[in-house]
Amino acid sequence: MATGYLELLRARHATRLLVGTLVGRLPNATAPIAIVLFVRAEGGGYSLAGALAAVYGVANAVGQPVLGRLVDLRGQPRVQLPAAVLSALAMALFAFVGTEPAAVSWAAVAAAGLFTPPLEGGLRALWSSVLPKEDQVHRAYAMDAVAQEVMFTVGPLLVTVCVSLWSAQGALLVVNALGVLGALSVVVSPPSRAWRSSPREAHWLGALRSPGLLALLGAFLSVGIAMGSITVVAVSYADEHGGDHVYGWMMAGIGLGALIGGAAYGARQWTGEPARRLQVLVALLAVCYLPLMLMPGPVVMTLLTVIAGLFLAPAIACAFVLVDRHAPRGTVTEAFSWLVTTFTVGGSLGTGLTGPVVEAGGTLWGFAVPGLAGGVSLVVLIATGRVMAVPAGRAVVAARSENDPNRALEPRFRSGDRA
Repeated sequence: MATGYLELLRARHATRLLVGTLVGRLPNATAPIAIVLFVRAEGGGYSLAGALAAVYGVANAVGQPVLGRLVDLRGQPRVQLPAAVLSALAMALFAFVGTEPAAVSWAAVAAAGLFTPPLEGGLRALWSSVLPKEDQVHRAYAMDAVAQEVMFTVGPLLVTVCVSLWSAQGALLVVNALGVLGALSVVVSPPSRAWRSSPREAHWLGALRSPGLLALLGAFLSVGIAMGSITVVAVSYADEHGGDHVYGWMMAGIGLGALIGGAAYGARQWTGEPARRLQVLVALLAVCYLPLMLMPGPVVMTLLTVIAGLFLAPAIACAFVLVDRHAPRGTVTEAFSWLVTTFTVGGSLGTGLTGPVVEAGGTLWGFAVPGLAGGVSLVVLIATGRVMAVPAGRAVVAARSENDPNRALEPRFRSGDRA
């Protein structure tokens, strides 16, 4: 397993791109906790803190596919770096202004979310220009999914350390400064500067004109709901079984399970149709959520959360392969950004839906939500199986010089009608 990942990281520019992207995404990964801690330090209530964090999330969900489309049209350096700088400046304004005047603070948080650069989608577009073999690209997707879990674990820890040693304001400034440096490291690299999207058909829907991509997004909306629901119902369980430290162990268990599953998934070369494989992975994901309804003691419950997280990273990695195959030519960054947005929106829906469920039916019914959401995702994948499958003889492979060899079906492509 380690040998396979080391082989990827030894490829020229691979480590730089991965690390730079992770550092560049720190502001996005830590924004909810950083905003909440800052608002509380300013004397604001939890309602205000939650509302500002939600505004950031909504703006981010809107901005990712829009900026992703601009990256496909204009290239990475001309979009990613200016967006990172604007997002950091907006968050710095929020850090210095605080919660008053309200209009400025709300606008600053919204701008910070809106201009968050689509580094995640950009990295996945770059893998095929850095790694020579298709199976290496697929393994890189798995490594990418594992690295995300590390980032979402280390990022909040970094924020809390900055708050403890300095201040909540300092944490906002430091994290966003690191984000700009990470984005800068990526966009000045030779692969990012050389990357160009394939010629695209002019269409206002962009990547969303692909039926396969729409089916995938529908499925992963429910996966996001499952993940968002766990973050809420775990609080209810922890309140009944020991408090905040139990909640921390449960969230760490989900992350550890995803790390283990993603590392194991990327360690082998997979054959066969990825759409069918995704159905199996999502089915296993849904099944592994169900034991949480047993609600045993904290130690066993933590072990169950590890199991619940095992198939998350593999499912995400497999979804990356399908996004690459179904993205219409010239929209690969936008398509990956849509997956990020859909997962984020699903998580927000999950947190919003599960609170009333827990209040009405208790913790048990709250733990039923992720299993049900996983089942809905599986149903969507099965129902759209024909759309998701890419016939072997009809995929279009872009030339290597275009640095965008996504295997996308291109019906109705007209050489004279390009963006």
